[in-house]
Amino acid sequence: MLGYTNEKQGSAFWQDLLANRIETAEELEGRLGLKIPRLREIIRKYPMRISPHYLSLIKEKNDPIYKQCVPDPAELENDRGLVDPLAEERFSPLPGLTRRYPDRVLFLVSDQCATYCRFCNRKRKVGRRGTVTKETIQEGLRYIKAHKEVRDVLLSGGDPLLLETPQLETILRYLRDIPHVQIIRIGTRVPCVLPQRVTPSLVSMLKKYHPLYINTHFNHPKEITPESAKACSMLADAGIPLGCQTVLLRGVNDSVKTIKQLMEGLVRIRARPYYLFQADQARGTAHFWTPLDTGLEIISALQGNVSGLCIPHFCVDLPGGGGKVLLTPESIQERQKDALIIKNFEGELYEYPIYS
Repeated sequence: MLGYTNEKQGSAFWQDLLANRIETAEELEGRLGLKIPRLREIIRKYPMRISPHYLSLIKEKNDPIYKQCVPDPAELENDRGLVDPLAEERFSPLPGLTRRYPDRVLFLVSDQCATYCRFCNRKRKVGRRGTVTKETIQEGLRYIKAHKEVRDVLLSGGDPLLLETPQLETILRYLRDIPHVQIIRIGTRVPCVLPQRVTPSLVSMLKKYHPLYINTHFNHPKEITPESAKACSMLADAGIPLGCQTVLLRGVNDSVKTIKQLMEGLVRIRARPYYLFQADQARGTAHFWTPLDTGLEIISALQGNVSGLCIPHFCVDLPGGGGKVLLTPESIQERQKDALIIKNFEGELYEYPIYS
């Protein structure tokens, strides 16, 4: 699918691409030319969808793109983890809306994605139509309007950018008319997996609802293509700040070299590295989990070797609803009466005076 731009054929074009998504075992095995063990059984439990663009990035079996989107028997063989790892349902005052923090909400406005990531923390919901409806969206909007302490709304799903542009605009317009909603954010993987969705008409609509922020999701340098770069540029040119939330995944990006290349690439396409997430402990994803020390070592190795623009926050979303916690390499080595002993990125110790 390489070679298609974000400007050909307008909105109908991205819909045609999405209509050609891969969802069945027969389609996938035919396109890849190989047999995948227990594929049909896995799909029955955890649905599969791969966009033509993302499928085109696979170069060989078990490469970093393959691992993120092709079902793996390990999804059925290892039952570690939680069905709802972040306890979103416990913090949901109504279906489709999660309120873990006092001043902001997570608002599900779509139950569809262009590609279903095999490590998704919402595997319990992904690909199951009806989890988001017109009624749940209307109830969520009414809740937000009624709770004046909510100043920040994160639209998620599924992927909000898979809504038709007028549908998404209806939601954005309603939110922007609520005086106490100061910030609107959109979480989307579309710029990575279906960049053709980012059309001039979509961007023209989005720019009317500032302050609007978009957090996108790239996990490997090979995902940064001319098409995804174009999508990010169009959004950035519209004045929309872009952040990237990368998930640390075993066998995909759990090395200093890969994360360094990815973060440098993201800065080039104007998507600021925001979080490097420890993979959530969702059931069916244990084969992706890495030790916490892996993330800490990667962040430590980045410091001093790349610009600060390229260093994300290493973050773990605590199982059971504990919320997000930022983890940092330990730089303070010793506390003395009048000074701190601090280790720099080269491992050298420096004395920093304590001023009273």
